[in-house]
Amino acid sequence: MKMQIELNNRKLEAESGETILSVAKRAGINIPTLCYLEHLKPAGRCRICVVEVDGRKDLVPSCSFPVSDGMKIHTHSPRVLEARKNLIELMLANHPDDCLYCNRNSNCDLRQLADQLGVRERELVHVEPHFEIDNSSPSLVRDPNKCILCGKCVRVCEEIQGVAAIELLGRGFESFVGVENNKNLATSRCINCGQCILACPTGALTEKSQIQDVIDALNDPEKYVVVQHAPAISVTLAEEFGVEAGIDVDGAMVAALRRMGFDKVFDTSFTADLTIMEEGSELVSRIVNGGKLPMLTSCSPGWIKFVEQFYPDFTGNLSTCKSPQQMMGAIIKRIFAQREDIDPAKIFSVSIMPCTAKKFEAGRPEMGENGIQDVDVVLTTRELGRLLRMYGIDIRNIEPEQADSPFGERTTAGKIFGATGGVMEAALRTGYYLVTGELMEHLEITPVRGLDGIKESKIKVGDLELGVAVASSLSKARILLDEVKKGRSDLHFIEVMTCPGGCVAGGGQPIGTNVDKIKARSQALYKLDDSETMRMSHENPSVKKLYEDYLGKPLSEKSHHLLHTHYEKRPI
Repeated sequence: MKMQIELNNRKLEAESGETILSVAKRAGINIPTLCYLEHLKPAGRCRICVVEVDGRKDLVPSCSFPVSDGMKIHTHSPRVLEARKNLIELMLANHPDDCLYCNRNSNCDLRQLADQLGVRERELVHVEPHFEIDNSSPSLVRDPNKCILCGKCVRVCEEIQGVAAIELLGRGFESFVGVENNKNLATSRCINCGQCILACPTGALTEKSQIQDVIDALNDPEKYVVVQHAPAISVTLAEEFGVEAGIDVDGAMVAALRRMGFDKVFDTSFTADLTIMEEGSELVSRIVNGGKLPMLTSCSPGWIKFVEQFYPDFTGNLSTCKSPQQMMGAIIKRIFAQREDIDPAKIFSVSIMPCTAKKFEAGRPEMGENGIQDVDVVLTTRELGRLLRMYGIDIRNIEPEQADSPFGERTTAGKIFGATGGVMEAALRTGYYLVTGELMEHLEITPVRGLDGIKESKIKVGDLELGVAVASSLSKARILLDEVKKGRSDLHFIEVMTCPGGCVAGGGQPIGTNVDKIKARSQALYKLDDSETMRMSHENPSVKKLYEDYLGKPLSEKSHHLLHTHYEKRPI
């Protein structure tokens, strides 16, 4: 039902049940928020979004207060501004004064609101920080002293990811956000996805930085330093330099990495193609030979840990393929090192990923050999942005260059791995060929594209009708796994991306990621796919040569040793 309201003396039309915040956004009026999460039920915790409504004594939270016909609202009246300022001053009274050193100093919501509201001096008695910083995780750092109790991290972890590793503890003034049962992150059920970092408005949650490790390696004449970059990085990195979302800077990024001193620059999309060759062959083998189905993708390390902890009975359903990051690491340390006559111990292998869980994955004991890890250090997109600024490199003003061959040559099938549904689509393109010996007539598999939490389709592959599903976020993956546990049997292959939207929305991506940016990044990957000619992983000539020279064929003994792994139950 339509209704008429007045917002800051402007007459507007609103829908019945719509919140004041929603109407204001549509009208181009910015009401600040700290606890609000789009697509989740409003919590109304922070009260920063309060507004004044004629006829009401108290200010009301715009995020949860519904409009009514004839309502007159003032979003920035003197009373409202004073209330918001007081709330910010209260938060700052309990907040550390280390903005100069905080890695969120340029994009901290609390600092920006203090600036907007004219908070220029401390009016209240400052309470010194008293919580220990939790550095236990291989991926994340949690500083409770910077927490403003907005609850966004708790809600994302529980409602979107279905993990509930962090929670609101204590009562009243003694409330604090902590790890379940007062553990640390390393001993908790945390799956290292970093979605809490994207939700956090301050520096209370950040990735564990490994920038200095990379700088030290680049300055070490004894080290041969190589770098790989994930498919989603090139369509996201430019945002760190103020460029709009979805601009591909692949060539400029490669050139920038060379200027920093990396000896070789490889594209992880190459091993995404290699993953498809192995994973597609594994799926065909399972179907033909009565293997465990549905097969579950294994590219997303947060998802792997999730299965190991919450659904250990499904570890046998996981593809045994290493992720593209780890495949590239293994090839570099063993095949590349042998070919170039370099001691693997002297190779320092860096990967640039949109994902904080990749830091955890690189440190898994099974991801190496003879005490040498496949990947030494993982940087997030944010860390790469900081590193480029430290070296004085602006990717907006640099001539593009190509990645190094042979491990830089890719198809667009490997590139679309960065979007939810991309692994599925790439696998189906090649799987169809492996089964039928023919090419798919239409390569765009639209039913698995888009940002829906669960996408399903039936794909005709020869005489087989293949049941496939894609889950975007772990709470959606729970739904599918629970259905399979209850006896659902029409699915052969399930892709799961830990982060909603896929790698383009990973926990290591730029702060300020939203639905519009996720869509723009995904569309940039699909635009690349539409514009290039080599669009199926089995067409990659460098992948073919790798099999001819070293691996033999997919699922061979050599490829199993180098490119596959195993998973097992983890305690929670």
